[in-house]
Amino acid sequence: MSDTDTDTLEEDMSEEEKAMMSEWENMSDDGESEAGSEPESVVAPDATPEFDAAADDSGAEEGSTRILNQEEIDSLLGFDDDATGGDETSGVMALINSAMVNYERLPMLDIVFDRLVRLMSTSLRNLTSDNVEVSLDQVSTVRFGDYMNSIPLPAMLSVFQAEEWDNHGLLVTDSALIYSIVDVLLGGRKGTPAIRVEGRPYTTIETKLVERMVGVGLSDLSSAFDPLSPVSFSLDRMETNPRFATITQGGNACVLARLRVDMGDRGGRVEILIPYATLEPIRELLLQMFMGEKFGRDSIWENHLTQELYKTDVQLQAVLGEKTVQLQDMLNWKVGTQVVFNTKMGDDMELRCGPFPIFHGPVGQKQGNIAVLIENYIPPEKESE
Repeated sequence: MSDTDTDTLEEDMSEEEKAMMSEWENMSDDGESEAGSEPESVVAPDATPEFDAAADDSGAEEGSTRILNQEEIDSLLGFDDDATGGDETSGVMALINSAMVNYERLPMLDIVFDRLVRLMSTSLRNLTSDNVEVSLDQVSTVRFGDYMNSIPLPAMLSVFQAEEWDNHGLLVTDSALIYSIVDVLLGGRKGTPAIRVEGRPYTTIETKLVERMVGVGLSDLSSAFDPLSPVSFSLDRMETNPRFATITQGGNACVLARLRVDMGDRGGRVEILIPYATLEPIRELLLQMFMGEKFGRDSIWENHLTQELYKTDVQLQAVLGEKTVQLQDMLNWKVGTQVVFNTKMGDDMELRCGPFPIFHGPVGQKQGNIAVLIENYIPPEKESE
């Protein structure tokens, strides 16, 4: 194309097309400058950048907060996989459970369960003819619903009834102790652990043998409560599903006693759950700090006072009869005036101590004196409210 043609073409272009072309040229220049500067910022793969450690630490402290690891989170929430069941929780779970742990302290329950441990050790030795050791792991307070959800299955749940208190309790036997009792009572070899067969329900023989052990435990539990308050615990039913062993509402507080039964290399756990509603009839007795606490009462002084009261002289008045007269008529009485009463010869005479009637009986004579034969006691009248 010649120069004349180019000049003609430029003249034919409008001003808008010229502005568009200049904008395209500017965009292309920016792209080339960015592409040219890019190799200067490329770092070789083998090169290791150097940083100022002090500047990096200060920047991290100012720009971001510290992140907790999993162990610190578990410790804060109170979850610890390595901790055993008897250890106390901490953190948020301790705050949640603090209201239940300190629901109400019953000091006498510790004495009752200590007696139960000694009694069960002797009774189970007589039942199994083996060396049995029973130990008390923990006495705590739990919610009924939370405990029922935490029972490791399979287990056997024995619902028992406190006849004098008209309420129920729960005795839970874990599978390890069930198979240990069956193995011992059926002549299993010593020194070998009991064989556990999972995935099947308990047979009739296993249920009956565990029922014998539960009966022995309930009898010992009754004996443990005898010094405090006589009560009879009787087995109501045995269940394997926790849903069928509900004895109170899920949110109610209960006392949980965990017992460990060891028979050589075999053994298991027994847990006794008693709702606070069941213990309500003897709540005041369980609040005592020691056996026989009388809260300030002195039995020696009471016996002495009773004996001294028996020696006290009491004046009695024998009332032959009563009559109401006007004061005017009584002022006109003179020596020899006769007052007629409605009392007859066969009527009983009333004996009073002050204004209170106590006895009444027929009148007679004995050794030349007028006597009264006490036949009936007059109970005191109830004060009107």
